Order: sequence, then structure tokens, then C-alpha cells
Amino acid sequence: MKAVYVAMMAAAGVLIGGHAQAQDAAALAKAKNCMACHAIDKKLVGPAYKDVAAKYKGDKAAVATLAAKIKAGGKGNWGEVPMPPNNVTEAEAKELATWVLAQK
Repeated sequence: MKAVYVAMMAAAGVLIGGHAQAQDAAALAKAKNCMACHAIDKKLVGPAYKDVAAKYKGDKAAVATLAAKIKAGGKGNWGEVPMPPNNVTEAEAKELATWVLAQK
């Protein structure tokens, strides 16, 4: 019985930890002004994050590709309006890319 309880608590911790990381990434997106041009579910200046996630679904290099675009900026993938470089660390860029790819 104790083993079942420990397993359930460990599973709950993983779920809560994943939720906390998602909240941290969402807060990071707001802090880095990503949400000024992007929204999760609709196009603003840039594409909706759910559309980005759909475009890169199944792409094993997507996190690295998006992290590089977040850090360096990009142009031409989603229209004529360029995305400027963002003042983020490599770790922050990877965290944001992972979060964007998790949107549905």
C-alpha cells in the first residue's frame, strides 16, 4: 500500500512540475515581450503559437530551429514582417521554443 501511495505522489509531482514549468515559460514569454506580437490561438503581428506548433509537429529539430529564430530573429517564414532578435539566453530561447511547440 505504501508503494502505491509513493508512486501516486511521484506521478502528481511530475504533473505539477510540468504545469509549473509551463507557467514559468508563459511568464517568460510575457517578460520578454513575445506576447506583444504573438498570441497562443490567433495571429497578431506574428503567427499564433498553436500554428507554429502545428507547422513543426513531428520535426525533431524544431526546438533548436525555433530557439535559434527566437534568439537571432527571422524573416520570410510567416510573411513579410520580420521578427527582430530577442534579448534571451540560449536556455531561455530553448525554454520558449519548447513552450511554443507544446501549444495546441
